[in-house]
Amino acid sequence: MTRKVGIIGAGHVGADTAFSLVTQGLCDILVLIDQDQKKAASQALELRDMASLTRSRVAVIANDYAALGDADVIVIAVGPKTLLRENRLEELAETRAAVREVVPKIIASGFDGVIINITNPCDVITQIIQQSSGLPHARVFGTGTSLDTARMKRVVGEFFNVDPKSVNGFVMGEHGESQFVAWSTVTIGSCPVADLTGDRNVDWAEMDTAVRGGGWQILQGKGWTSFGIATATARLVDAVLSDANSVYPVATWDDTQKVYIGQPAIIGRDGVVQRLQPELTSYENIAYLASARVIRAAVDAKED
Repeated sequence: MTRKVGIIGAGHVGADTAFSLVTQGLCDILVLIDQDQKKAASQALELRDMASLTRSRVAVIANDYAALGDADVIVIAVGPKTLLRENRLEELAETRAAVREVVPKIIASGFDGVIINITNPCDVITQIIQQSSGLPHARVFGTGTSLDTARMKRVVGEFFNVDPKSVNGFVMGEHGESQFVAWSTVTIGSCPVADLTGDRNVDWAEMDTAVRGGGWQILQGKGWTSFGIATATARLVDAVLSDANSVYPVATWDDTQKVYIGQPAIIGRDGVVQRLQPELTSYENIAYLASARVIRAAVDAKED
């Protein structure tokens, strides 16, 4: 069966996602589209230049919405023209207009697969994509707190001097300022991190801040972030294409709060197979509800 993926947006994040998919051989056909058609064509050409060097062959097509009709997955990675913004919600006016332009073109192609959103503010834009597309909530989700969770694993791994792959747990809530580390879910080798501190004095709030501020630190140094989110997105695309039924923290629909929000979910062929609800502490529940209110306020905000 041919695995076909579309990426809308050929900037830093979209291009690095394409690079990840091609180098890992995660799809057979890749359709790369950008408002700047010359940029998309150039990115596609460079990816095709790698054909003799990668472990599997991926056909790369540029700037053809019609080619999305039979795609399995589409990644939306359109970005704002101004990248250096500390609060992702500041991007909303620009990115909302961008996705409302591209989503009807996607649906007009006959596409009926799964959409994964990267575009910020991720939770809000994912909701707009679902509403604009008319696709079921399960088949539209965002990268959400996948990258934030990876950052948490790095921070915790560095503190305890363990491989971050040995750290489990989740960052939940908005992919933004109101996110929080659900420390009650964080373990190393099934042991809660709070039980492993020994005589060390751990400032959990400081570690939480380090996780939340990781992206801003990178932005200040290089002007954008792309490696982490591209890798996280490639994992999610693979989970859909391989029907992996793997658990990732993504922006998925919470029917109680009526928002898309970062939380663990099982991802498979049809998108979100099941939303999971970890048993949170009372403080974490308060943080989750507060984050949902931030997202809902942005969704409901009056447009200029």
